[in-house]
Amino acid sequence: MRRTRIKVKNRAAVYHCVSRIVGAQRLLDDLGKETLVRLLRRLATFCGLEVITYCIMSNHFHVLVRVPAEQNPTDEELVERMKALYGKAKPREAGLLYEAEKGLHDHGRVDADIRKRMLARMGDVSAFMKEFKQRFSKWYNIRHQRFGTLWAERFRSVLVEDQTGVLETVSAYIDLNAVRAGLVEDPKDYRHCGYAAAVAGDAKARSGLLSLYTGGSGGASQSGAEAGGGQRAGAPGEEAGAVAGPRGQDARAPFLAGAQVAAGSEGGRESKVKEHEWKEVGVEYRRRLFVRGGVSGGSGKAAMSREQIRRVLKRGGELSVGEVLRMRIRHMTDGVVLGSKGFVDAVWLAHRERFGSKRRSGARPIRGGGTALAGLRALRDLRVDAIS
Repeated sequence: MRRTRIKVKNRAAVYHCVSRIVGAQRLLDDLGKETLVRLLRRLATFCGLEVITYCIMSNHFHVLVRVPAEQNPTDEELVERMKALYGKAKPREAGLLYEAEKGLHDHGRVDADIRKRMLARMGDVSAFMKEFKQRFSKWYNIRHQRFGTLWAERFRSVLVEDQTGVLETVSAYIDLNAVRAGLVEDPKDYRHCGYAAAVAGDAKARSGLLSLYTGGSGGASQSGAEAGGGQRAGAPGEEAGAVAGPRGQDARAPFLAGAQVAAGSEGGRESKVKEHEWKEVGVEYRRRLFVRGGVSGGSGKAAMSREQIRRVLKRGGELSVGEVLRMRIRHMTDGVVLGSKGFVDAVWLAHRERFGSKRRSGARPIRGGGTALAGLRALRDLRVDAIS
């Protein structure tokens, strides 16, 4: 029997969501991937969610999304969100938008029933993913004259601690998908991921990656202490307790001081990111992405092969986070909750009734990841090495 999905209520939360094509078939061509990205953006705007990054492969996709603490848009904001989703919709759906606009124009408010129906679809990762997959399935089946299910199963999700060090690791893992698959050597060359879109100038993709350092639409990321964990998580391999930076500063400090992202379209963030902000964040993320991608700085030195990585880990040798992230890590998709020990334990305590009475703690180490992933914990004990 499958376990109920762990979700956070009444405060912002980040989820790493994954879904696969039925039978692991490679059905997504370039047009399919681009259509998924467009739908992802439209639906995220409608639901008030923030897409941090994503990667669309031929047989599955990854999305890292931040869900805000609450959804209470004004009627004017509600209509704008509906326009983002229904602007080119079929008459039945466009009719809802027409009625909402008419009510706002004639009476200064959206009809209460329409507002209730729209809000029921917002601010929840499950509702978002359900509609995302269903809408794409309809488009795909019509285009290819097929019927039946397209997705193999319900989507998998991992609740991720909203801290820079943890988010950078998960985000890099997602953006490195095509590198792990051997399709490209540099993630900027794989057009269907968030990092490549940001490098190409996409404002929303840049806004998502900017939020790694500035926090979500509500401001700076919530600390582990606020979540009940007591400590904040640094990057994997660092001591838990701080997001490491110069002289013990929070690593986000330079970005928090300089970022001027006003409330706006996507997830409460301005979709247009100032060029100087992206240059600063882009350089930082690329440096970390390349270190995590197994390339030494800007030298272009070739990364270790998968076989080499396995041998080094088997011998108990140390590897960089980047070298480890070039391998598939089950905990990133199946760990249920991912973050510092304090954060994972806090989530476990909040959902204690779902676990057996003999279990005494929540956080479980990521086995076989060496010192590179030593700072990360998962809620689910997979009882397998991270890299096998």
